[in-house]
Amino acid sequence: MKALLSRAPGGPETLELAEVPEPVAGKGELLVRIQYCAINYPDVLVIEDKYQFKPPRPFAPGSEVSGVVEAVGEGVEGWQVGDRLLALTASSGGLAEKVAVGANRAFKVPDGLPLKEASALLMTYATTIHGLLDRGHLQAGQTLLVLGAAGGVGLSAVELGKAFGARVIAAVSSAEKAYVAKACGADDVLIYDRAPFDKEQSKALADAFKAKLGPEGAHVIYDPVGGDYAEPALRSIAWEGRYLVVGFPAGIPRLPLNLTLLKSCDVCGVFWGAFTMREPKRHQEHVATLFRLWQEGKIAPRVSEVYPLERGGEAIAKLANRGAVGKLVVEIA
Repeated sequence: MKALLSRAPGGPETLELAEVPEPVAGKGELLVRIQYCAINYPDVLVIEDKYQFKPPRPFAPGSEVSGVVEAVGEGVEGWQVGDRLLALTASSGGLAEKVAVGANRAFKVPDGLPLKEASALLMTYATTIHGLLDRGHLQAGQTLLVLGAAGGVGLSAVELGKAFGARVIAAVSSAEKAYVAKACGADDVLIYDRAPFDKEQSKALADAFKAKLGPEGAHVIYDPVGGDYAEPALRSIAWEGRYLVVGFPAGIPRLPLNLTLLKSCDVCGVFWGAFTMREPKRHQEHVATLFRLWQEGKIAPRVSEVYPLERGGEAIAKLANRGAVGKLVVEIA
């Protein structure tokens, strides 16, 4: 079978299309014929050996897939050949024609929901529903500020924030992205400049956040960006607000902790991967909720571009350069 391989640490241009042996479904596993693999920021890091998990080489990046069950391993119940699914691989293997995944990391896709968009559901919407509900305790009527609101994770926060009854302010880096965020339900948008910021620019951005949010500020801030955007956003938080730390494509920020004292606010980490392992039942409930919201039309995973397998590196490069709107997906079959 074909796979797009990382043979040595490096950028997306180092990936090579090659023939590799087909995997088999081991005990507790499903063999999946992959149709789509969604691209996520960990794919940028893992091929450069900058991610917390380092698969043995050669490996195919990609950890979020949708497809069809081709074989059922020993001890697996409730699955049969031909079932449509979405699944998470251990940390790699998605940019290939087939992969073996643990049955406990797979979910049946309800009839009527397309596999292309299903491939873009777990690492964005499942991260966000955990962040907003379990860590941010978002309530109807509260104000949610979303940074990087036109990316896959950001758009999921816009849609889920609205589904849960929040007022959503979307912060983005261009007019095009602002249009997308508004189309996905944001109540208002703020277009910020590209970092880095000096002290004066940082203060100006904090003032812009405050002006959009109103006198009370943001009850929950959802930050999948980091970098120089973090401190200005934190300065706009509400009394006893929750600042959700989701990711750092713009760099790891250094927050002045005196701000947390002045606002009596919380800075909360959102480590969805660990959550899925520590609380699998709660994770399954979240995914069931996401399917229901999708079927009700309250969320809709947005796939902006589809790449063939041999151009999967281009998708990773575009995500690394923060050029993606919504999710980028590689079509395998």
